[in-house]
Amino acid sequence: MRQFVRLAPLPRVTKVVLKATACIGALALLSTGANAQAVNADQATRIYNRIAGIPPTAAELQQMLQAPTAVAAALIATNDPKFLDDTVRNMAAPWTNRNQSVFVPLNDYTATVIGMVRDNVPFNTVLSADILYVGDGTSNEGAYSPDNNNMYINLDAANADLSVKLKKTTQSSLIGIPAAAVAGVITTRGAASAFFVNGTNRAMFRFTMINHLCNDLPTVMDTTRPPDRIRQDVTRSPGGVSTLFLTNCIGCHSGMDPMAQAFAYYDFSYPASEVGATAWPIGQIVYTAGQTQPKYHINNTNFPQGFNTPDDSWNNRWRTGPNANLGWSASLSGAGQGAQSLGQELESSGAFASCQVTRVFKTVCYRAPAVSALPSPQNPSGGSDAAEIQSMITSFQSNNYSLRQVFAEAAAYCMGN
Repeated sequence: MRQFVRLAPLPRVTKVVLKATACIGALALLSTGANAQAVNADQATRIYNRIAGIPPTAAELQQMLQAPTAVAAALIATNDPKFLDDTVRNMAAPWTNRNQSVFVPLNDYTATVIGMVRDNVPFNTVLSADILYVGDGTSNEGAYSPDNNNMYINLDAANADLSVKLKKTTQSSLIGIPAAAVAGVITTRGAASAFFVNGTNRAMFRFTMINHLCNDLPTVMDTTRPPDRIRQDVTRSPGGVSTLFLTNCIGCHSGMDPMAQAFAYYDFSYPASEVGATAWPIGQIVYTAGQTQPKYHINNTNFPQGFNTPDDSWNNRWRTGPNANLGWSASLSGAGQGAQSLGQELESSGAFASCQVTRVFKTVCYRAPAVSALPSPQNPSGGSDAAEIQSMITSFQSNNYSLRQVFAEAAAYCMGN
């Protein structure tokens, strides 16, 4: 059974209630089958609980009963502050740390995801846009700082309602790197402190794949790609056995290293006093335009004939071969310079859209989509969810990548179980 963990709920400072007609007008709805029918009181209550984690008030329940479709009713529930404060926050928090834990402080990565969902910012820009959500200054949280997380910690300490206390701004205006080097949540302080710190920046690529394409490296191993872009730090005879490199190591590095080269100018810098720490309360992202970070040249004697990273140009070798099934966009070239263009490559893929829909489905339905029509402990009634997942992916793409719409459709679909 899927373990669903929720942080201690924040007080409902503001209750935002909109009429059903306003919700319908805000988003174009694609509803079929049961989702296109009105809901009864029991179904409406289940939907509200799945969206916000609490039952609706009498007034909200009445509005949901007047909604023409289950999806329209679910959209009313997304106006509850707890949808953003708890449900969206708890879904996004594990994306910001290597342990994939929900028990982490609020940070600029999580806050930006919350803000994008709130404002219906197209979610297929989450890995490339020059965007950042910060406190609006009304909770005595202080100003955003690129070298610490204090503002977000103060928002938490003030029990700030994130559905109204966040404002949209740009990273380039606050973190000291040019707009062309900004790559959505990839270049937030939250992500940099977790995935650019130390190491070789491969962690940023791996965890972006996990969090936003729902694929870890073992699931995309491909030993048929050429090894010419694998860096010098990867020995070609691990343990003295060259066949291990050819049958294992090459499967990840031949695809990962050419794309992780996009991060060649990035690092996370922290004071010497923080050496050995597992979290970095002090420190900030570093961007050295035109200069490859030294970490790209560490252990270069492991295989001196390997690739010596000269710049931040990247190439997607997975556009051909078995990983072509990740659905790379035909409108993009599959190559570029820097993190922003790589982010566009990843967020434009079919795997990205599928991953966001699947994660929302798990969050709202409390289970993974069923791949078999046979009953199971997680899906006692049986039946495959494949058709619904595909419908939600299509809707996600056609509704300008609104993640709020995906939440509504998932809750409407799962209202009966």
